[in-house]
Amino acid sequence: MISQKKAQNWNYWFILPLYPYRQRPTLREEIVKDTIWTFEQPHGLLYAVVPIRMTIVKLAKGGLLVYCPIAPTPECVNLVKELENDHGEVKYIIHSTSSGLEHKVFVGPFARYFPQGEVWSAPSQWSFPLNLPLTWLGFPSRRTKILPPDCQKSPFADEFNYQILDIDLSPGSFVEVALLHKPSKTLLVTDTVIKIPQYPPKIIKLNPFPLLFHARESALDNLQNNNENHLKGWQRICLFALYFRPSMINTIPIKQLIQEAINAPNRSINNYFGLYPFRWRSHWQKSFEAIKERVLVAPILETLILPQAPKEVIKWASYIATWDFKQIIPAHFSSPIEATPSEFRQTFSFLENKSFYPSGQDQIYQQDSTFIKQLESQLIKLGIAKPPKI
Repeated sequence: MISQKKAQNWNYWFILPLYPYRQRPTLREEIVKDTIWTFEQPHGLLYAVVPIRMTIVKLAKGGLLVYCPIAPTPECVNLVKELENDHGEVKYIIHSTSSGLEHKVFVGPFARYFPQGEVWSAPSQWSFPLNLPLTWLGFPSRRTKILPPDCQKSPFADEFNYQILDIDLSPGSFVEVALLHKPSKTLLVTDTVIKIPQYPPKIIKLNPFPLLFHARESALDNLQNNNENHLKGWQRICLFALYFRPSMINTIPIKQLIQEAINAPNRSINNYFGLYPFRWRSHWQKSFEAIKERVLVAPILETLILPQAPKEVIKWASYIATWDFKQIIPAHFSSPIEATPSEFRQTFSFLENKSFYPSGQDQIYQQDSTFIKQLESQLIKLGIAKPPKI
């Protein structure tokens, strides 16, 4: 028996050095009895930590399909092998995106632990700064295949539908494979839609340090480890994760930043030596109220990515809305999301200049998206991004 700490080790963390770096705990949850399971790990930057999620579906004829692999730590691999013992081996591994490094980096290493599984990848794969073939990125050469545009030509078409969204960003593409498990009426997506939970997920509460880090009002705070502070920290994490720089924060002068760091009760490296530059405005909760418990598109996609091909996105979303599903499992934030096909389709109404936010909250959302819009403007000036086509 290895220790829990070693069981949670992800030895290749340095390839994409995001929190929690080497040690990544995994939680498995059964979503549909004896049919669908999710596996979650914490994942983030600067303690803006959210769940990253893999979904496994039992096949009717035996075996398992894996959608969007996560870090194959010993703990994670053992949890998957427990399912293999009961339901059959991993037969298919779906790599559902082309640009999401936080997803792509795990596919090759995960596949090595399940050598019988075929890897089916989204098309239009690319890498930066060098555009390398998938085999050079760790994907197994003999069993990696590209998903055909027609889902009926896939080996799992009897149980699944899928539809591919492929947006040319030149250079590179944004690709998302939405996968429908027909028997359970469950839609699997990666990044296109999310739902922000009001309360911190279990996987995030396993190590509450990021929650307490963001719950502070200043570097001088030494907060108690309680649910109230967990809630405050989680809601602020969500705002950082969505907007990068929410409108409800100010930054303090460098002199004050250093002085507070010197007097901070925790000056450890984990606490960034006491440096904490943020000041939240008194009514910051209004920003969270505008997004909580809503099915939405992440602002970075809404602003920078999806407007590059609005007609294609609407066509993709409209086609998916013809499917029969009752819940959505995304790769981040809440899961599962109870949602109808029409609710899924409505999420993309911003591409038709239709707001689906309640009166008053749309203005808050637009204010919080200011930094991303400024980023878009700079990227367009530098020739890195293109103007939106809506």
